[in-house]
Amino acid sequence: MDVDDWCILDWSFNDDSGEHARFSEEMDGAGWMTRLLPVRDELLGGDARPLYLGWLARLGNNELHDDEIEPPVPAGLQALTPAQVALAEFLMLDADWLAAAAEASPSLLAPESSGSEDSRFDPWLRELPVDEMRAKLRMLLQGRSREAERTLRNAFLKWQNGRDAKQLNFPGRRRISEIESRVASHRAIRERREQEARQAAEARRRKERTRYLTSLLEQEDTAWSSIDAQLRRTTGSAYDQAFQKLQDLAEAYANARRDAVFRRRLAQLMSSHGKRGAWLARLQKAGYLWQPKS
Repeated sequence: MDVDDWCILDWSFNDDSGEHARFSEEMDGAGWMTRLLPVRDELLGGDARPLYLGWLARLGNNELHDDEIEPPVPAGLQALTPAQVALAEFLMLDADWLAAAAEASPSLLAPESSGSEDSRFDPWLRELPVDEMRAKLRMLLQGRSREAERTLRNAFLKWQNGRDAKQLNFPGRRRISEIESRVASHRAIRERREQEARQAAEARRRKERTRYLTSLLEQEDTAWSSIDAQLRRTTGSAYDQAFQKLQDLAEAYANARRDAVFRRRLAQLMSSHGKRGAWLARLQKAGYLWQPKS
């Protein structure tokens, strides 16, 4: 909505089905306002990425047709700010569609390496008319510093975008069908990376588990004594803890091919605790009780 020189943007998420409870479990959802508030300053600073994310949300809601043309693609879609990541999450954007759309997004230009970061303003300031500089100084003296900064920054960004458009070879704006043709490729890449991450996490878990089981056998007398001490407490929670440790020991002995030792040590344990019904029930269910050979 245009109001004089201002625009009112309305991002909303409607969930009449109540399927996505994470948006309504708390007064502020998952802290959405705190996470999204910086988007306003980014827009005022001339960052158009939130606008493009809003357009992608319309695409995800099936509000657009395949032959429609995308809006101008802003730079930096591959490196969203934390607030823009939150906006994409709030709008439930498909990560693969976003990756496909970002293919046409140039990288954000880094500040000029020579001199200070603010040196990038110098070429523009040299072109700025004196009357305009005086007007902004007057705004500062009148206590309108934020307005002065905003208007100056917007003017600079407009100048910079015009200059960058001449220096960079921007691809043409695409039809939605062209973006969609790249989605499957990005989905395959994402799924492969997720699978590799799961496999790496599982390998770490197995390694940690093996290290732990090895440590149990290195101090097996201490481990069995710990089980014995837990059983003497005769409480349900103590039985649960003792049973968990027993399961770990069983796995450790099996890995070391010392099952006979496990059975012998368990028999020794049962000589003191073989009449505890709750304990026997746990062993029976897990298959740790054996009938003697006839």
